[in-house]
Amino acid sequence: MLPFLRLCWQYLRAFILIYLCLLAGNAIAAILPLKIPGSIIGMLVLFALLCSQLLPVAWIKPGCYLFIRHMALLFVPISVGIMKYYQSLVNQFGPLAISCLVSSLVTMLIVGYSSHYIHGIKRLKPDSDKEPL
Repeated sequence: MLPFLRLCWQYLRAFILIYLCLLAGNAIAAILPLKIPGSIIGMLVLFALLCSQLLPVAWIKPGCYLFIRHMALLFVPISVGIMKYYQSLVNQFGPLAISCLVSSLVTMLIVGYSSHYIHGIKRLKPDSDKEPL
């Protein structure tokens, strides 16, 4: 019985800590004049706590693993909510498609140039001793 209670406590602790970070993010979002969702700020709070090691990773891991394992199920309400705006999406399909393509292209270019800069790809210099092909 003791291992079962320990497992239940680990899941409960993880969910409570994740929810507290969400509540903190919502509170910070209400105070800030910026239009950033509280859930995003809550994830940043959780990230800061984990990076600073104020919150041990082992305390959060069981809850995160469970959320990731059932992530597809968590996206169902969002998908149903998007279908509520079907006509708006159809009317604005052109701008949405163009913005997705342009943003993807810009992202790929930035990542490519950043990767070359960070990894220091050096161009090969032709040897003067060898004959050209």
